[in-house]
Amino acid sequence: MDEPQAFAIGGRMVAPGSCAEIDFPITTMATGTTSSLAVRVLHGLRPGPAVFVSAAIHGDEIVGTAVIQRLAQELDPRALSGTVLLVPVANIFGFITHSRYLPDRRDLNRSFPGSAGGSLAGQLAHVFFREVVERCALGIDIHSAAIHRYNLPQIRIAAGNKRLVELAMAFGAPVIIESPLRDGSLRELAHRQGVDMLLLEAGEALRFDRLSIETGVAGVHRVLAHLGMVEEDDGLTTVGIPARANRSVWVRAPRGGVALIERESGAPVRRGDVLARVGGLFGEEALEVTSPIDGIIIGHATLPVVHQGDALFHIADIPHPERVGARIESITEAILASEPEGSAEALLDEDEVV
Repeated sequence: MDEPQAFAIGGRMVAPGSCAEIDFPITTMATGTTSSLAVRVLHGLRPGPAVFVSAAIHGDEIVGTAVIQRLAQELDPRALSGTVLLVPVANIFGFITHSRYLPDRRDLNRSFPGSAGGSLAGQLAHVFFREVVERCALGIDIHSAAIHRYNLPQIRIAAGNKRLVELAMAFGAPVIIESPLRDGSLRELAHRQGVDMLLLEAGEALRFDRLSIETGVAGVHRVLAHLGMVEEDDGLTTVGIPARANRSVWVRAPRGGVALIERESGAPVRRGDVLARVGGLFGEEALEVTSPIDGIIIGHATLPVVHQGDALFHIADIPHPERVGARIESITEAILASEPEGSAEALLDEDEVV
């Protein structure tokens, strides 16, 4: 077996079996302070592939940050084959301001490949791709739904890639969706450069939830195990088979008003099932919202106040949806069962928070 070499990044050499935190300068803010892209490098004692895990490309999608914090504590470079690069916050500007976008109102995930002399979004995209993505054979990028929406944990992959299907199966999220690549996105550029990408969608903007975090942490561990980077179970024989879909539909509010949601993400539905009712301010003239297909709800609105045409549900077209629903329910029950007794605390009203 070849002896591992030091990992070169950011002008530094990370020795085998060690970790290092590298800050890549991006720009100077109006205050004169320098902003940076923070990366933790875990370089294994044994040779192996390089994999990056990134979060908060959209600054308000913070579930992935919690996942990476857990990975940073659990992964030991002395027990690792290959290299893992952790990027807890790709868009530090949006993260600080609780915003999806950068200060120049650009979407970082539509700004790749970027350029060294371009806009703020372009400069950040350029550094992130050059210093992180291009060094790796695989990336796992973690997203969540937009504000006031929730996404069931799901892996999205490019269509027609058998290796990605295999890795997505190992990840073990409840649903795998083959989705198109969008121009200017990280996934699209990585695809052109021969870097495989798994995209995890999970949870809600500006919120943490146990199902999303536990799914993300366990999934990354299983992918690393499948690649032979850690000595763990890759889950392919012990984790239930995820459902696969290559088609989904959006169900929208038939009128403006107040929506009473009756089904949420993870629920199996059949065509014609009532998902919600939308009525006026006094509840008058309520209209039923029904499912147009058989499938699994993979996203739903969490804000009941809606305008006509607002997206209320996102449904993946999946045969035998009850089987998937039962698996999701078992995952949720297992997570709840792991909660320590007596851990709940009294909740404060808004005016009591100081």
